[in-house]
Amino acid sequence: MAVIINSTIKTNPVGRWYIELNDTTEEGHMEICLDIKEYALKIEEIGADYGGEIEVAWSAEDGVTDVQINEVRMEMNAYEEEREQQKAAEAVGGMSQAQAQTHQDDGTPIF
Repeated sequence: MAVIINSTIKTNPVGRWYIELNDTTEEGHMEICLDIKEYALKIEEIGADYGGEIEVAWSAEDGVTDVQINEVRMEMNAYEEEREQQKAAEAVGGMSQAQAQTHQDDGTPIF
């Protein structure tokens, strides 16, 4: 059975969002993540503790604005896109990141 990791978007007194992670086990891991890269790393670490058998449940605390939630979503999407590009470059087998690009530096697509 998968362990559920509660990911709660919260806001600090100066209006900056952060993500609090809590698992649902008796040990109850609790982590604070200040950005998406830290969040991804912590999820990976916690997941490793449970053999990768985790599910993530998202929520937002009262007082978190729609703008903050959208910022988290946009950063998560950008992070996932970056990871996909890294995986694609690795799959190409030894090509440099520049060689595995989909666009030239001026934005022209590489066909």
